[in-house]
Amino acid sequence: EVQLVESGGGLVQAGGSLRLSCAASGLTFDDYAIGWFRQAPGKEREGVSCINSSDRTTYYTDSVKGRFTISSDNAKNTVYLQMNSLKPEDTDVYYCVTNIATQDYWGQGTQVTVSS
Repeated sequence: EVQLVESGGGLVQAGGSLRLSCAASGLTFDDYAIGWFRQAPGKEREGVSCINSSDRTTYYTDSVKGRFTISSDNAKNTVYLQMNSLKPEDTDVYYCVTNIATQDYWGQGTQVTVSS
């Protein structure tokens, strides 16, 4: 069974940093891309970043470029999202997701709150 478990969220002041982790199990980690999305109540889900675990190709949405860095540790089957220079508008629940054979697998989410 494929499982993704996020951790690392919390409350931080504007300008601060957090590192989110997404631990994956039940899949061959090197074969798939893993992405981070975020969503707040009443808002559309937004794609934040993505990494291809085999060749480390990365993607960032424009609003986080230069502030967020995605990376993967294939030995630990874990993807990280280092978030620096956080802004109040980064406040959301952050989810990691992967797609295997047209099926999306989501984690339970981790809350990030940035105070002004």
